[in-house]
Amino acid sequence: MQDLIDKSKWLRREIFEMVISKQKGHIPSCFSLVEILIALYYRGYIKPGEDKVIVSKGHAAMALYPILMDKGLIDKSEKEKFTEKDGMLRMYADPSIPGIESVTGSLGHGLGIGLGYALAAKLDRKPYSTYVILGDGECYEGSIWEALMFASHHKLNNLCVIVDRNNQCIMDETENCVKLEPLNEKFKAFGFNLHVINGHSYKEIEGKLFSFMNRGWKTPTVIIANTIKGKGISFMENKASWHNKMMTPTEVEIARKELY
Repeated sequence: MQDLIDKSKWLRREIFEMVISKQKGHIPSCFSLVEILIALYYRGYIKPGEDKVIVSKGHAAMALYPILMDKGLIDKSEKEKFTEKDGMLRMYADPSIPGIESVTGSLGHGLGIGLGYALAAKLDRKPYSTYVILGDGECYEGSIWEALMFASHHKLNNLCVIVDRNNQCIMDETENCVKLEPLNEKFKAFGFNLHVINGHSYKEIEGKLFSFMNRGWKTPTVIIANTIKGKGISFMENKASWHNKMMTPTEVEIARKELY
């Protein structure tokens, strides 16, 4: 478990330095899903070249870049060229980048794309799984609920939807903008196998991912992961105003002390 915790700290530092070096990116949105990504990629839940991972909240897809470099899919020299014209790593990911399955810069699209992968696996009788990570603010999009109906109708038990429930969107807390609750009951009503977890607890994350891999049910799975937007930098945590805001030099130094 300590190895996973250390890996989380490493990923937050990598994301932080990439954003600070170019003054581009969304640190808080990336930080809330760090433990989810580390569990997926470093605990054997992802079979390289087979399983699909789609970060549908596209402004946080760059959180995958350090992992894909660490796994050898992307040359580590690309880190220094993040968002540069001669580099492959853009602020929003796309399939030209090894290990990235789809473009997800426009919110609400990733789940529909994930359904295509999951249905294709069913039709082709292939064993791979599809994981789609949604932002909770993204659940405002009607296309999300259309996709949930489709997934339930086709009994896509090879699909795992993970909702990064950090309770924040770009403007404010989600419940102050357009109320999402009772989110749990809504997913259950759409026929999903529902789990609610602490999205920063490896014990809870792994328990539900392991259950999903065993295919103990005939319906798609949703894991609502309660998280903290900006986790790891105290002055960013649970502050919607930091969604895409850049830090002053003084704030950068404070953040570095907390991350290192």
